[in-house]
Amino acid sequence: MKFGDVALKDAENTILAHSMRLADGLLPKGRVLDKDDIAQLAVAGISSVVAARLEDGDLNENEAALTIAKALQNKNLVASGGNTGRANLRAETAGVALIDAETVHRLNAVDEAVTVSTLRPYDTVSKGHVAATVKIITFGVSGDTVRRCVAIAKENDPPVRVSPFGTPKIGFIQTLVPGLKKSLVSKASSATAARLSAMGLDIADERHCEHKEAAVAENLSALAAAGCDIVLVLGASAIVDRRDTVPAAVVAAGGEIDHLGLPVDPGNLLLFAKMGDTRVLGIPSSARSPRLHGFDWVLQRLVAGVDVTPEDLTRMGVGGMLKEMPGRPVSRDQEELDDLTDEVGPAIGGILLAAGQSRRMGSANKMLVDVDGVPMVVHAARAMLNSNVSPVIVVLGHESEQVENALKEMDLRFVRNPDYTDGLSTSLRAGLSALPAICDGAVVALGDMPSVRAGDLNILIDEFDPGAGQSIIVPTHAGKRGNPVLWARRYFEEISSVSGDVGARHLIGANADQVHEVSTVNPGVLIDLDTPEAVASHNENSDG
Repeated sequence: MKFGDVALKDAENTILAHSMRLADGLLPKGRVLDKDDIAQLAVAGISSVVAARLEDGDLNENEAALTIAKALQNKNLVASGGNTGRANLRAETAGVALIDAETVHRLNAVDEAVTVSTLRPYDTVSKGHVAATVKIITFGVSGDTVRRCVAIAKENDPPVRVSPFGTPKIGFIQTLVPGLKKSLVSKASSATAARLSAMGLDIADERHCEHKEAAVAENLSALAAAGCDIVLVLGASAIVDRRDTVPAAVVAAGGEIDHLGLPVDPGNLLLFAKMGDTRVLGIPSSARSPRLHGFDWVLQRLVAGVDVTPEDLTRMGVGGMLKEMPGRPVSRDQEELDDLTDEVGPAIGGILLAAGQSRRMGSANKMLVDVDGVPMVVHAARAMLNSNVSPVIVVLGHESEQVENALKEMDLRFVRNPDYTDGLSTSLRAGLSALPAICDGAVVALGDMPSVRAGDLNILIDEFDPGAGQSIIVPTHAGKRGNPVLWARRYFEEISSVSGDVGARHLIGANADQVHEVSTVNPGVLIDLDTPEAVASHNENSDG
C-alpha cells in the first residue's frame, strides 16, 4: 500500500486519509475519492490530498478485518461488521469466554497493522455481545499478512471461544443464629437469585437451618440426594478454618474439602468442596451484596461447564483486588458505606449545560428567556429530573446566580464553571468532574433545547449497553442526529481533554463502531432555541 501526499489530478480511486470539510459538506476519512469528489476539492482550491492507494495483492481494511474475524469464528462466535477497518466476533450464546492468550499474542505479532483484542479470560459474555474485535490500523494490508493471520487462527483449537452456560440444578442453604436480621437473609436470597438469573438459572431449592454442623450436614445430604449439581452454603458466621462449622458439615455428610480460601477480595473466605457429584461452595457473607465478588468468578465457570481445580483458584489472585480495581464504580470506602446503608447509587448521571454567553440571543440570557411561560432552562431541567437520570448536574457560568435562582426549587446539583468564556469544552469538563464515581455513563443535555422530553432520555438509557458495542447513544429524528447524547464513562477522560468552544461531537465520528442511534418521534431532539426569532416561533406555535 502506498501512502502520502497525492496530487489532486492523480487522486481518483485513492483513499482519503483525513476528513476534509468543504462548502458542500464533509468528505470523511476512508472515503474512496471519485470524480465528483475531485471536482469539489478542485473548486475549493485544494491541489493535493494525503491519501492511500492499495497495490496489487492488498486487501482494504474492511475486507481484511472481516476475513480474519471469519477465520476466528466457531460454534458459539459469529463474525460481523467490516466497517472502518473493524470486525467483531459476537457470542451466539451466553457463557464464559475462553481465551488462548498465546495464540492471540501471535496474531498481534504478525503485523503492526493487524490487531486482535478480546475479553479477559473467563469473562462472562451475553448473547449478541462482542467477545473479540479485529481492527486493521491502516487503510489496507497485504494479502500475505491476512493469510498468515488466518493460518494461525486455524492452526489449533479456536483461540477465542465461548463455553455456554449450562442448566445445573442449584441448591442454597443459609444458616441462622439468634439476632441475625431477617433483612440480611432476604438480601442474600435476592442477591443469589439475581446472580443465577444472569445465567438463565434459578434457585431450585432454598433451605434455612441452624448454624450447627449436624443441621448443615442434614440439609447438604438432602440437596445432594435431590439431584442438586451445585449447593451454595452461606453461613451466618464466616468460615475461618477447615474444622469450622460448614466444612465440618461437608465432611460429616460424606464429602471432602478441596480448598479453603480464595486470593480475591471480596471472596477470600470461600470454601471449595464436593460430595460425590455435587459441588459445594461455602460462600462468604460479603456475597450478600450483588456487587462483583470472587464467588461469581468460580460459580460462572462451574455453570459454564469449565473445570475448576484448587490450582485454578490459587491463580485468581492477579487482578483479584476487586474492591480496588481501577474503573470500579465505587471506591472501597464508598462500597463499605453502601454495605451499611444498603443504598445503591445511580448508573447514569446527567449533565445540563447552562453556562454559555448566549451571544446569538442578543442582550438576553437564553437560559432565562420565557418559553411557554417559564425560563427556557427549566424545561430542560424538568425533562432530566423526570427521567431515569440521576443525579442531574447543572453547569453554570454566565449569570450563574440568576440561572441557579430560576432552578432553585428543583432537586439539582450545581457546579460553576469559572472558565465558561473559554468555550463549551470547559463546561463539559466541569460537569464530568462533578459526576459521582459510581456513574457508568452520562447524558449530556443542552439548556436551550426545551422540547426534549424525559422519554427521549429514557430510551437512550434503555439502549445503553457498552458490552454490546453500544457505548455512545445518539437520538435521531427523520434520519438526523440530535441531542442529548449518552456517553459511557470510558470517554470521560477524552472529552475532558478537549479545548476551545467545541463539544464532543467529533468523538462520535472517531468511535463510529460504538455509536448506536435511537429513533424518536419527537422532533425536539433536533431543535435548539438560540435566537430571538427561534424563541418567538416556538412560542407562537406551542400549545403551552
